[in-house]
Amino acid sequence: MATIPWLVDVLRSAGVQVVVEGDWLNRMRPGSFDPIGVLWHHTAATSSASNPHPALNICINGRSDLPGPLCQALVDYHGVFHVISAGRCNHAGTARASGPIPAGDGNTMLIGWEIDYNGVSQEMTAAQYNASVAATAAVLKRLGKDASYARGHRETSTTGKIDPSFIDLNVMRSDVAAKMAGTPVWSSIVDNATAGRFTASTNWGTSSYSGQRYGADYRFADPVLASDAAWYKFNVPAAGSYRVDAWWPANAGYNSSTPYIIATSSGNQTVHVDQRATGGQWRTLGTFALPAGDANRVAVSRWSSASGLIIADAVRLTRV
Repeated sequence: MATIPWLVDVLRSAGVQVVVEGDWLNRMRPGSFDPIGVLWHHTAATSSASNPHPALNICINGRSDLPGPLCQALVDYHGVFHVISAGRCNHAGTARASGPIPAGDGNTMLIGWEIDYNGVSQEMTAAQYNASVAATAAVLKRLGKDASYARGHRETSTTGKIDPSFIDLNVMRSDVAAKMAGTPVWSSIVDNATAGRFTASTNWGTSSYSGQRYGADYRFADPVLASDAAWYKFNVPAAGSYRVDAWWPANAGYNSSTPYIIATSSGNQTVHVDQRATGGQWRTLGTFALPAGDANRVAVSRWSSASGLIIADAVRLTRV
């Protein structure tokens, strides 16, 4: 049986933080293992800063219906890779063809990352995503494969798996390809406290109440059926496609239909989000065509018929 004893060294050389879990070199399932790609999963467990890897034990030891190990590595809330196995693991099952990955035994063909988040009310953290992209790029380089050999379990599953939730897998592959090519990915964050980059009227208050905030504080305002948006200004380096992510603290008393306005190349587009949930992390609003130049690009509007405070915290643009 083949193994990948080089995994820890390859991850660390890519700048990924690694924790080795016990006898990882000899912990594996019987059967063939000749990987050609990397498969992303989510664990369905709820992780947090204080409980960053709740599914680690089950990934090592398995379940009553599925013996472990269940992945080559678990990616915790902080983006740390817990390396579990250098060999075959029960993570992919029977695979259907996806991209360059043929139909067949997924446990033979694919190295698996279990990213520890629940995938229903929680998406992966930015630290998890960035570490997983870096790790995937490094492993595919070691295998002599391109970014098309990075897949999500929902793309290969024959039983209707949904993981990994809340990410665009084509964007993931684009980010992996850029990492493999050494191409710097332009990304910029504007917080409500970023000097010269955030503007809002005096109707917007300032609060540091929630521990889920980005930075020292955030802005809030009551909803009204009128304008009065808080704007985020970005110096977009070139016309192209950009992923727009927003960060807000969540609270049951916040607004269930907060409008985010994106000033695209073809006019304003509005995305509504529920700020009562999934706070304290980056949430993707979508990918949009943006023109080059230094201008107001994203706004949080107060124009909502829903009750609850409207929150303006941080926005991130990433070229894809």
